[in-house]
Amino acid sequence: MQDLTFLDWQTDGPVATVWLNRPPVNAVDQQFYREIHTFFSNVEEYLPEARVVVLAGRGKHFCAGNDLADFQTLDPGNAPTQLERAREAFWAIYDSSYPVIAAVHGVAVGTGLAIAASCDLLVAAEGARFATPEVNVGVLGGAKHLSRLVPQGMVRLMHYTGDLYPAEQLLPYGGIVDIVPQAQLLDTARELARSIGRHSPVTLRLAKRSLNGIEYRDLKTGYEFEQGKTRELSGYADSKEAVNAFLERRNPVYTGR
Repeated sequence: MQDLTFLDWQTDGPVATVWLNRPPVNAVDQQFYREIHTFFSNVEEYLPEARVVVLAGRGKHFCAGNDLADFQTLDPGNAPTQLERAREAFWAIYDSSYPVIAAVHGVAVGTGLAIAASCDLLVAAEGARFATPEVNVGVLGGAKHLSRLVPQGMVRLMHYTGDLYPAEQLLPYGGIVDIVPQAQLLDTARELARSIGRHSPVTLRLAKRSLNGIEYRDLKTGYEFEQGKTRELSGYADSKEAVNAFLERRNPVYTGR
């Protein structure tokens, strides 16, 4: 496994906690994008015992966005490579083998918002704030990720203004699971992770692929896609263990096979 500079992690049973750690505000530069991509593309190697990941930030903020030094030198010639690195990092989280829960405190802006919105679920600390401030610094992006958290009208308001919006204002739209005191943030996210991690690891992997696959499909093609994952899952022993344990009124014992 490759050594990483800007990510820390630990595992407690089926729940792993991963921290963004690039002081002072976890701004993401090109190396950091590469590390996020490397880690989440190989998450089963870095976290072999885990089933669910909680993604948090060290310091005062979850992530204050892209390192602005990158934008000072951005031009049409080097933009494709730099922007591809950002996409690869976000997609690695979105497509990772494990469900990922963002635990957001402080600010999640620009790249930070995209990282949080690439996760499966999001828990926020009281006072957490979100923004797509790209228009403030002469770039674009983040609106599509934001649309996973709020409806189109709010996406346009946040994107055009570039202003910070409190988690409490976004909560009613459903993209944030809960808002808790900051001291309880990690415990709350980990409790949610444990409620997910009690299930079969193979079922969780296929469930994530299924949810990603149906996100932008219509009802008929989406449900057919889900049924295909049921077919795939039926070939695993964990599938039969789940139904047998339910019928026998006992706790299942999963092997991941």
